[in-house]
Amino acid sequence: MKFGQENHGGTMHTPVYLNEVLEGLQVHSGGMYIDGTYGEGGHGREISRLGGKLLGIDLDEEQVARTRESGGWKVEDGNLKVVQGNYADIEQIAKENDFFPVDGVLLDLGLSMDQLNRAGKGLSFKKLDEPLDMRIQKTGNQSAADLVNASNTDELYEIFTRNSEEIDSWEIALSVNRATRVKPIKTVGDLIEAMGTFGASESIKRRIFQALRIEVNHEFENIEKGIEGGYAVLKVNGRMAVITFHSLEDRLVKQWARKNMVKEVVKHLSRGDRTAKFESSAVLRIFEKKI
Repeated sequence: MKFGQENHGGTMHTPVYLNEVLEGLQVHSGGMYIDGTYGEGGHGREISRLGGKLLGIDLDEEQVARTRESGGWKVEDGNLKVVQGNYADIEQIAKENDFFPVDGVLLDLGLSMDQLNRAGKGLSFKKLDEPLDMRIQKTGNQSAADLVNASNTDELYEIFTRNSEEIDSWEIALSVNRATRVKPIKTVGDLIEAMGTFGASESIKRRIFQALRIEVNHEFENIEKGIEGGYAVLKVNGRMAVITFHSLEDRLVKQWARKNMVKEVVKHLSRGDRTAKFESSAVLRIFEKKI
């Protein structure tokens, strides 16, 4: 079975595990589905095109606005609706939109390519002049720059180790903290410079930026709430698909499954054929609600 591709910015991008998600969720015409991390809509629009009724949720207000402006508010015969919100509140959002119970839930925990490449948020370590913000939703959250400048060495070490398991976390934390005493860190380039010699390693930069993004956006807390809520809104025999992009996320998913005695019915491990490095480590797990 082959499904479509999304066209963004003139380039074709196939969402990670597109076929596997659609088949694993057993998408069918008239079924009700929630994409808790709608993003660019790669998975969600395919669910809609196959006749499924979809409620898409995205934390990024700008992403939701663009979706509506581009015609993503309704596709085909109105099977798709996208709302702004946090997938951690998926149960509440589903009930507020009279979208409960559902046949399937998708939580794709990776950032969209659009979010990574969009100017202004400092999510990519390659955008040196961007403000070190990292907030997907700006209201109520502390920016990454504020967090770094306000944290001491011990606090930075805790963030780096907890959220990325970087083995050189102490030395990096020490270097960054020393730099903030000289001048505040404001941009992506400022942080990389503050990392000293560690800023020359692409893999280390990726892990440190991951750690800060997770902390700023409370990602681990949201994952736990999102899985709980997503499973709660399923019908009996409904399915939930969760795509993780690093071992710490996947560990949270496995711990939830063990704690709640929920068995996965489908599992797909790393795909080496993906262009983006973060996609090559993606893991898809699908769970079925039995009671």
